[in-house]
Amino acid sequence: MNKGITMPKIIYGTAWKKEKTASLVVKAIKRGFRGIDTACQPRHYFEPGVGQAFKELEKIGIPRDEIYIQTKFTPLSGQDPNNIPYNPHAPLYKQVLESFAVSQKNLGTIYIDALILHSPLRTHQETMEAWKAMEEIVSRSGVKQLGISNCYDLSEMQQLYDDATVKPTILQNRFYRETNFDTALRKWCNEKNIVYQSFWTLTANPQILQSSVITAICSSYNKTPAQVLFRYLTQLGVVPLTGTTSDVHMVEDLAIFQFELTVADIEKIHLLF
Repeated sequence: MNKGITMPKIIYGTAWKKEKTASLVVKAIKRGFRGIDTACQPRHYFEPGVGQAFKELEKIGIPRDEIYIQTKFTPLSGQDPNNIPYNPHAPLYKQVLESFAVSQKNLGTIYIDALILHSPLRTHQETMEAWKAMEEIVSRSGVKQLGISNCYDLSEMQQLYDDATVKPTILQNRFYRETNFDTALRKWCNEKNIVYQSFWTLTANPQILQSSVITAICSSYNKTPAQVLFRYLTQLGVVPLTGTTSDVHMVEDLAIFQFELTVADIEKIHLLF
């Protein structure tokens, strides 16, 4: 990526792992993952568990600087009202700064590779208020790059890009048919050198995984449907998130870089989207 930042081509997601977060992150890193996604959102993530994993990994010779880590600022609408990690009565700008300070403490790290706005806010003005706070964190060298998640409107994304001083370099979205797989957004992101990260990639697309096209390609490469879909996306420049808890699937997910789909195979898969 820009500014010498290295982002792995597949990232391990930590949502809904709760008390198992630390052990699963350690397992994922030991298997070969080098990218971790989390959020300062106790409702769905246990961010301190990621920090605990980093301490354990340091003891076995895998330092923090070998791991790409991204976390998120989650607005009030996405938080558990009984467990908000910042002052809900503070101005939005300060909420972002407080949330990031909590993330730094949870993760036990001075810097974070990417800070992602978990979703656009109610108005563009509010989105930009949060973004300006994130830009301040960049200026303090607390984070290297910024991104946004759950933004499915191209014009909304373009407006953010135009008004931002520190341009977004990541768009992380649910990858599913209801939004036409973000075809227009992904094309625009490619033009702007914004990395598109996909989540819910397997769960939302059983019809694609079970299609005759994918089945035939699986047979020719001796790979699973998940491996073929992930490899297809990575060859397009998409960075998929995987949250598997299975040893077998972790190994399979990382093995996608041991083969390459042909142009003809990619064209066949294109027709499924």
